[in-house]
Amino acid sequence: MRATVKDVAARAGVSPKTVSNVVNGLVPVSEATKAKVEAAIAELDYIPNLSARGLRNGRSGVIALALPDLGTPYSAEVAHHIVEVAHEQGWSVQLEETGHDSQREFDLVSKARANLIDGLILNPVALDESAIRVGGNLPPMVMIGEVVQQRVDHVGVDNFNAAREMTLALAAGGRKRIAILGGTERRRTDTAVIRTRGYRQALTELGIEHDPLLEIPCDEWTPGGSARALRIFLGSHDLPEAIFCFTDSLAIGALSVLAGAGHRVPQDVLVSGFDDIDHGKFAVPALTTISFDKRVLAEEVLRLLTGRMADSRREPVEVTLPYRLVSRASTEVR
Repeated sequence: MRATVKDVAARAGVSPKTVSNVVNGLVPVSEATKAKVEAAIAELDYIPNLSARGLRNGRSGVIALALPDLGTPYSAEVAHHIVEVAHEQGWSVQLEETGHDSQREFDLVSKARANLIDGLILNPVALDESAIRVGGNLPPMVMIGEVVQQRVDHVGVDNFNAAREMTLALAAGGRKRIAILGGTERRRTDTAVIRTRGYRQALTELGIEHDPLLEIPCDEWTPGGSARALRIFLGSHDLPEAIFCFTDSLAIGALSVLAGAGHRVPQDVLVSGFDDIDHGKFAVPALTTISFDKRVLAEEVLRLLTGRMADSRREPVEVTLPYRLVSRASTEVR
């Protein structure tokens, strides 16, 4: 038969209440007692009854993290930090991939309303398709990413100024033919829209005439997608002096195409990315990028989410994380 709390307590020589304190992590327990209880749990293969616990305290102990594409290195790094911080605080994390299907977001909101999950961390692609547009009260929720709204708590980076700063940096030394790679045609993403605005603002400040042909569309934000987009562009356009890719993954695809075509980076063309994924440090050449602390992102998200669970009526909070431009070999001409 399945072991119970009483079985664990008897094996460890403690009270059932002490076992619950160790399992829930809400009441401090001495390290010696904790070790005895954990050893008993392992010996008996005890599995806590999360459903019963939820009935007692109204919580499932589970939060959901929904990202558009779990296959990207950026999503993997963000998910890693959020899961680590959540586990440190006693939460289990259910990972979901929303893709570009807004119905998946609506389903998650419904789960949260039904108390199947205690809270939701959501990274929508575009506001006009997001589940936060639904009427009525929303469950405890925090949004990450570039979608701007006033309904729920949000943690993000100032993408407009980050894109502006990167464009200004690429223009140093008098470069004028600066392209962007990552604009979308078939589907709208707020990330692409905001970063494009920042790029255009920098061109205005530099007195560079905006050339729409230098805005290279790419609906698939993967190395393969950017490689195809840049290959098509170079088939009918001259090589730009610099290419600002809207993610590091896009930049890695661009580096591959440029190398295959015999173009040297950075001697012939500068290339930069955004997000500072680990892969970018090991690209050849290493990628210049916009960096922010993903661990801090996770800590802020969990702080806001637990605060929202405690007080659902407080005004939405906006947290803007600091960023920095990290210059590496892909833009350093010697």
